[in-house]
Amino acid sequence: MNKSSRSVTVVIPARYGSSRFPGKPLIELNGKPMIQHVYERATACGAVSDVLVATDDERIKQAVERFGGRVVMVTGDYRTGTDRVAAVARMFAGDYFLDLQGDEIPLNPELLTDLIEPFLESGAGMGTLKRVMDPTEDLLNSAVVKVVTNARGDALYFSRAPIPFVRGDDSGQQVIGGLHYIHLGLYMYTKETLLRFAALPTSRLEDAEKLEQLRALDHGIRIRVWETKHASLRVDRPEDVPDVAERLQQFEAVKRELQNSGVFFKS
Repeated sequence: MNKSSRSVTVVIPARYGSSRFPGKPLIELNGKPMIQHVYERATACGAVSDVLVATDDERIKQAVERFGGRVVMVTGDYRTGTDRVAAVARMFAGDYFLDLQGDEIPLNPELLTDLIEPFLESGAGMGTLKRVMDPTEDLLNSAVVKVVTNARGDALYFSRAPIPFVRGDDSGQQVIGGLHYIHLGLYMYTKETLLRFAALPTSRLEDAEKLEQLRALDHGIRIRVWETKHASLRVDRPEDVPDVAERLQQFEAVKRELQNSGVFFKS
């Protein structure tokens, strides 16, 4: 891990209770709980100084300790994962904090690097990632969050709706390369901006879309967005589990094949 003067702490908020999928961090994917897949990829990133899981549940705490991970109990009524990360930032020293959602599995640790390295050079207070939407993605799927940015790369809006709307597209579902982007579930903050964010009241936009990043936009916090080409897997509902497990298995098989053939593969 990177031990430079600019420390980057990855915090993975993991809550047991969920209206759509209780116990999601502990679901097994190819012999490991999902939280372990996320944790191991974060610790493999060379740009990261420290990784810890923030949870309010003893079952998750024990699961993380079983695989040797660092975990901190953060109890209380927190509105979002980012508010839980802010609680961790109040407990620990650190310059920068990266909020990595516990259901967003980076297939390659370099996905985190794609956010960390430009963020550290940008002077921004808050940043995140986008990826070109795959043509097979359902543009109308409300579980897939979309983002629209300006020419500088600052976020204009995030939505569960298909944005931008393309007038003249009769199907209303056609994905256009370079226009439609998926927003990924990770955010990077300076400590100052993170604590400022957590002190703000919930905004009407945030409450309507159930997207915490809209609180920042609503209160004038600029969010810089960078593009990544690295893949990640997301589990939103129980029916996602078999497909995610299969894709993880395929990825690991390809990685082993490359390593056996002498090709260096960082993960």
